[in-house]
Amino acid sequence: MPDTATGFAPVLAFLRRSGLAAPGEQPCAIALAGGVSSDIWRVELRAGPVCVKRALPRLRVAQLWEAPVERNLYERRWIETAAAIVPGIAPRVLAHDDAGFFAMEFLDPARFALWKTELRAGRVDPAFAAALGERIARVHAATARRADLARAFDTDASFQALRLEPYLLATASAHPDLAPALNALAARTADTKLALVHGDVSPKNILAGPDGPVLLDAECAWYGDPAFDLAFCLNHLLLKCLWVPAAAPDFVACFEALARAYLERVDWEPAAALEARAASLLPGLLLARVDGKSPVEYLTETAAKERVRRCARALLLDPPARLAPVLKGWRRELAT
Repeated sequence: MPDTATGFAPVLAFLRRSGLAAPGEQPCAIALAGGVSSDIWRVELRAGPVCVKRALPRLRVAQLWEAPVERNLYERRWIETAAAIVPGIAPRVLAHDDAGFFAMEFLDPARFALWKTELRAGRVDPAFAAALGERIARVHAATARRADLARAFDTDASFQALRLEPYLLATASAHPDLAPALNALAARTADTKLALVHGDVSPKNILAGPDGPVLLDAECAWYGDPAFDLAFCLNHLLLKCLWVPAAAPDFVACFEALARAYLERVDWEPAAALEARAASLLPGLLLARVDGKSPVEYLTETAAKERVRRCARALLLDPPARLAPVLKGWRRELAT
């Protein structure tokens, strides 16, 4: 969490430079919790609340994890690009500067519930998951095979530092016998350049708004493999089955609804090719959330982690070409 006592002065200076805060205005600021990779403030301006964000050079996790602060620029670009394709998919950007700050509209939690909180409470809606899959696919379709966007989001170094190294490569170090499979997944993902990727389509970064899903935290924005976004989100739906076992059938229904809605809209390449990449990547991401640099915080029991390892290992050693075998293997593990 940012230190409001010592860290807010630069934020206030940014707000005044941008014209969001009046020269003599002394707004109240609240440091928001949950920022692993950024400092985030809610600032109560006279004109209304805004959200201000600044990327950190070192992420707040147990292991050493550093990433370029320039990702703030690309997050803002992703928001602007995606919102032009799907209005309402992200908060509006209000101001930005070259020092790593940008301000967004603040979305009232009373109207925009965090999807992760909804899932934890067992409020699981496959129709919402389908809407999310449809929105992600629309962004991918509109940005596919665009040389201008490939140049604007040339963020290979950041994506390597934020996703491939801490997830797949770190997990390969923890499982030497699976290293060839995990390293190959990382290399294939890095080499696939097809569309604009959000990079962190996770329930903690998704709001359930009155007009549908709203995506936050696009710090991992990258022009690369759209299958990553699909696999990354589906992975969370699998893991939530262990977090809220009573809702496991509903999470499975969300998995199927999201995948179906997404794949129905794939028109920039054969849908089967994208599905094959997502299906083979998914077990690598599954294993990474227990043995990589960013394990999910809600799986603490050894038995639960072993269930993830068993399922992921089997799928990594016999890579699936469809998502159905991944779900079948996971259901089998849940049933044991």
